[in-house]
Amino acid sequence: MLRIDGLGVNYGGLHALTDVSLHVADGELVAVVGPNGAGKSTLFKAISGTVAAQAGRITFGGEPLDPHPAHERAHLGIAHVPEGRRVFASMSVAENLEVGATTRAGRAARAQSLDRIFTLFPILAERRSQAAGTLSGGQQQMLAIGRALASRPRMLMLDEPSMGLSPVMADTIFDAVRQIRAEGGVTILLVEQRVTDALAQCDRGYVLESGRVVLEGPAATLSPERLRRAYLGL
Repeated sequence: MLRIDGLGVNYGGLHALTDVSLHVADGELVAVVGPNGAGKSTLFKAISGTVAAQAGRITFGGEPLDPHPAHERAHLGIAHVPEGRRVFASMSVAENLEVGATTRAGRAARAQSLDRIFTLFPILAERRSQAAGTLSGGQQQMLAIGRALASRPRMLMLDEPSMGLSPVMADTIFDAVRQIRAEGGVTILLVEQRVTDALAQCDRGYVLESGRVVLEGPAATLSPERLRRAYLGL
């Protein structure tokens, strides 16, 4: 579904990503982990089109993404839940979900999507009229994921979904990710600081360090020792 070959992204002359290559097959859950500043969020921004690549090639469903600006990539089926949630604070829960449903696929399946989201996150149904900015951090993360699902994505990109959450709430978010995957129909690309949890449920993983892929493979092959060496640069 997604293929990246030799991706390079620069910020002010600094190399945020250098020669990054990875692939995500239809239906997979692929995790990208690494220390702070490794380039994980930049990778997601390059895929979603909010930062420009200086080198390499990104294709989605066999189609090059370069000609498509960010808003068109959403219509192609790419949904990006950014780090820090970024819900529309002054809008209600329901209005946030309506924003997500503005893609072509989202408009066509609006009712089914809302039923699915409210089943996955019942608290959002209870608080559909509440301003998003008054929700707890965990509830805002649920809303951010729900808003992405409302677009009826082919691929869901989750950037640090557990960041800033209590362990209990982070577990709730991971349970939701597992349920989304179990239902099928959505490929998942996950960046996550809780490395063990991320790799426990993924098909394959990539480790980024200083903007480069330093380790990759099926989850079962990413042993704690290999991760320690790659992740800590030892």
